[in-house]
Amino acid sequence: MEDVLLDGGSNVNIIMEDLKKKLGLPISNLAPYTFRMANQTLTKLIGLIQNLKVPIHGILYIVTFILVKNNVLDANYSMLLGCPWLRDAKVTCD
Repeated sequence: MEDVLLDGGSNVNIIMEDLKKKLGLPISNLAPYTFRMANQTLTKLIGLIQNLKVPIHGILYIVTFILVKNNVLDANYSMLLGCPWLRDAKVTCD
């Protein structure tokens, strides 16, 4: 997958509704919450996709995503990996 955004300022991992449908992923839990985006808009969450196995450069990560409608992120991205994944992957910046 090439359309993934890495965001060290995000406290969540996000997956878009279209990608969820394309991959046939089940919703693990409902998420009756709203989420404040970086541009300060409030977005209703659809649900959680938990324990998704995501291979990145040959390394398998177990990731939990919040599921949101397609218009939340820039149309060029279908997934955002934030601080939870960055911590799990032990990413460092030089």
